[in-house]
Amino acid sequence: MTEFIQEKEIFFEHIRRAGLKKTAQRELILLIFLRTEGHLSAEDLYHLVKEKDPTVGYTTVYRTLKLLSECGLAREERLGDGRRRYEHHYNHQHHDHLICTGCGELIEFYSEVIERTQDEIAEQFDFELTHHSLRIFGVCSKCRQKKQRRI
Repeated sequence: MTEFIQEKEIFFEHIRRAGLKKTAQRELILLIFLRTEGHLSAEDLYHLVKEKDPTVGYTTVYRTLKLLSECGLAREERLGDGRRRYEHHYNHQHHDHLICTGCGELIEFYSEVIERTQDEIAEQFDFELTHHSLRIFGVCSKCRQKKQRRI
């Protein structure tokens, strides 16, 4: 299978360096994660993996997500609900998030103005940026419409 060749190489080299073994379960978790867009919790990914292989345990999924983060294939995000979520990181454009506090809807966006402004601020304070995560909380249009209908 030629799908996700680079990602597999990165992942399996990382686990080799960590002294871990390449297993069919880890590879399955990797492939399901890479095929699934969006922001997944360990629980979300566990349920997807269980559909393909009921013998995979939650701990294996959780530990594999940590490995995916360590090697740069996944990025852990905390989006305000107390749960950790993971999204693709390798070869994916940087983006920020709008998060609805009503329904939890997540909107990804990119703003050149925000990127330029943060660079200017970092330069102003002689600060070397390594990464950032912008999360803006508010209420989406659907939740506002629901509220209006109740009034």
